[in-house]
Amino acid sequence: MSINWSGMTHVGRFRKNNEDAFLALNFDAREIRYLGKTGAGGLAESDYVFAVSDGMGGAKSGEFASKIAVEKITRLLPASFGAAAQHLETGFQDILRELFERIHHSIGDLGRYYPECHGMGATLSLCWFMPGSMWFCHIGDSRIYYLPKEGDMLQLTHDHSHVGWLRRSGKINEREARNHPGRSSLSQVLGAGDHKIDPHIGRVNCQSGDRFLICSDGLVDGLWDKRIAELARKNLCAETLVKQAVADSGRDNTTAVMIEVA
Repeated sequence: MSINWSGMTHVGRFRKNNEDAFLALNFDAREIRYLGKTGAGGLAESDYVFAVSDGMGGAKSGEFASKIAVEKITRLLPASFGAAAQHLETGFQDILRELFERIHHSIGDLGRYYPECHGMGATLSLCWFMPGSMWFCHIGDSRIYYLPKEGDMLQLTHDHSHVGWLRRSGKINEREARNHPGRSSLSQVLGAGDHKIDPHIGRVNCQSGDRFLICSDGLVDGLWDKRIAELARKNLCAETLVKQAVADSGRDNTTAVMIEVA
């Protein structure tokens, strides 16, 4: 089993700086390696991690969040490779929860020690691919979509907001959610104070032909779910999704990472 990927981030049409960031890494029991914006690789010898982070409250929030995430991933995940290779299910949730808590505390420390980082926070949506399955961990309103080889696109992650809860509960539709005045108010982020976090963690069994999309809220602001599904099915090109979202809206930084299991 192997995977192909494509990633892109764009500042948008109105922002002066890009607080989004995305990661592409692979690792085994010995080391971790940084990957390019596009590529392909096998899952037999190493696991892969892809993530999108949307920073807030500081000019370099997204950059800080991604650097902190990489540093924590480097320390935690290679040691877990043996368990993943043996398909041991126990412990993965604990590893991901610990990873997010460490990132949360590190971003919080920056806010406490550096005045220019006060109140800084970030969303983070992460996918960890191993043979036959994908574990995800998420906090905030960036999203992970699952496009199975057969069947409709599914939003795997929960938006950590009241508007997200209203949408999941069926109290409002997609159009009402997009236009809701409270859509940007988040109940869960990394950093931004001393609150406790409860990341959304889950797993999906993968088969050849499945695709996954990780994106910031800028992509969702520009594209309806139906359009996201159409473009993501057409080809494995994050650039196409991002450029279309920026053309249709562009009010926010926009980031997408697409992954296909082959």
